Amino acid sequence: MIQQIIEGCKKNNPAQQRKLFELFAPVMMTVCMRYTTYQVEAYDILQDAFVNVFKSFLQYDEAKGSIEGWIRRIVVNSAIQHWKKYNKHMITVTEDCLLKNQEAPVIESILNAEEILHLINQLPQGYRLVFNLNAIEGYSHKEIAVILNITESTSRSQLTRARRLLQEAINHKDNIMIYEKL
Repeated sequence: MIQQIIEGCKKNNPAQQRKLFELFAPVMMTVCMRYTTYQVEAYDILQDAFVNVFKSFLQYDEAKGSIEGWIRRIVVNSAIQHWKKYNKHMITVTEDCLLKNQEAPVIESILNAEEILHLINQLPQGYRLVFNLNAIEGYSHKEIAVILNITESTSRSQLTRARRLLQEAINHKDNIMIYEKL
């Protein structure tokens, strides 16, 4: 089935493009939501991403990876472009807040994935972007620095701060849950 959809998309078949969108849009919407606070923005990112998917479908090479991974990469790149376009104030870090050689806190909680996603979405945009790119998408600090036009130390600092804020939010949420159970 997926092979037929792929072949149809390579031939710009609208019916097959719709099937591909319907198959992957829900998963990719989740990816988009990690990069923005508002669902409307996430839909915009998703739409832009799928336009790019269909424009560049002839570049997809099954031998190099799954269709889902290829689409995901385009979605992440669309989210980054959206962030750059609408967030004129790039991440700035002063010397006193650079955190070198400090271990990131370990996040342990009984929260479900939806609650954790909500907490990630509460992070300041710069922290959230670096956190998503590093912790979820697997980009190195060097790659993030190039993508966002920042230094590697800024990327590390933003990730450390994001993790600390998440840990604090999780600890606070756990305390609320414990209090409610008493």
